[in-house]
Amino acid sequence: MKALLLIDIQNDFVPGGALAVTNGDAVVPLANQLQPYFGLVVATQDWHPAGHGSFASSHPGRQPFEQGELHGLPQTLWPDHCVQGTPGAGFVAGLDQHRIEAIFRKGTNSAIDSYSGFFDNGHRKSTGLADYLRGRGVTAVYLAGLAADFCVYFSALDALQEGFTVFLVEDATRAISAEGYKQARIDLAQRGAQFVTTAGVVVDG
Repeated sequence: MKALLLIDIQNDFVPGGALAVTNGDAVVPLANQLQPYFGLVVATQDWHPAGHGSFASSHPGRQPFEQGELHGLPQTLWPDHCVQGTPGAGFVAGLDQHRIEAIFRKGTNSAIDSYSGFFDNGHRKSTGLADYLRGRGVTAVYLAGLAADFCVYFSALDALQEGFTVFLVEDATRAISAEGYKQARIDLAQRGAQFVTTAGVVVDG
């Protein structure tokens, strides 16, 4: 079976949000269009406690997007975003949630960031997503959402490492950095990921 993974389609990642991805809201209608073509739809949700260690505001004198370190791992320092229970952490209003069977929250440990929907950045703890997918008989995953060069990319990497066939629905993602996504795409392609469009998925059924 194939599953659709909707990655972090949250208010803080679309225009007007705290960590907005340019044209991030453009993925919403495509995510909605894709959902009926999958036997399983799951979503990930960035869900940070206030004062998370990845926030620049947690490091006096540091600015958002500076490079730092968090408990032994390289860390981009981000603006405060997707804080648990805040409107910014909520799913974008236009996202159809009726077919979403499960939501996997990540970034809940203030001591380590979590880009991937499968593991934290140090691969110290699993979210349980891989086991959930395997339990449902999933062999192939299609990824859409935000941002292409961070959370979508790292989720795709982990999906490949967990043995799933991976398809990235390119028009249903948006990147923070065009250059960053270019490098991410090359890496994913070398590791065996495939790239499709929403129209291609819909045509193939």
